[in-house]
Amino acid sequence: MDDRIEAWATALLEIARTEGQLAEVEDELFRFARIVEGNDALRVALSNPGQPAERRASIVDELLENRSLQLTRAIAAFIVGAGRGHDLPAIVARFVELAAQSREHEVAEVRSAVPLDDQQVAKIAAALGRATKKNIEVRVVVDPTLMGGIVATIGDTVIDGTVRHRLEQLKETL
Repeated sequence: MDDRIEAWATALLEIARTEGQLAEVEDELFRFARIVEGNDALRVALSNPGQPAERRASIVDELLENRSLQLTRAIAAFIVGAGRGHDLPAIVARFVELAAQSREHEVAEVRSAVPLDDQQVAKIAAALGRATKKNIEVRVVVDPTLMGGIVATIGDTVIDGTVRHRLEQLKETL
């Protein structure tokens, strides 16, 4: 892993922890990083070195205004303003991992075609915990391209429970 990404993630962890807003900042940055990853135009705008740092930071502030904590907006704006917009998803991913590790948990990114309620998330966390023998924290990403089911990623492990994957397995069996 890039030492700069590790340094940024560690610094973010300390800032959020010191401010007493670790869980909220972690969740908000995770969701924002997924949005940036999924939007090419936004990713380019936030990482464009030809764009003034103030403009890149103001884009973040406009997107997150009234949707997140001031601390989350400040952190995200600082990252892109410092010219690390292209690293934002990686920095946030490592930050989320470090935050989970500080609670002695692992993070599972779960992609679902539809939003999941708290009860469904708890069931998924419990099932993944039993399967991996780890304490699991689930971060849900809604991915409308999935036909149904979920895909869970824990570190390098991918568990594909999508309808498409099950149909492919059935096709191979037949």
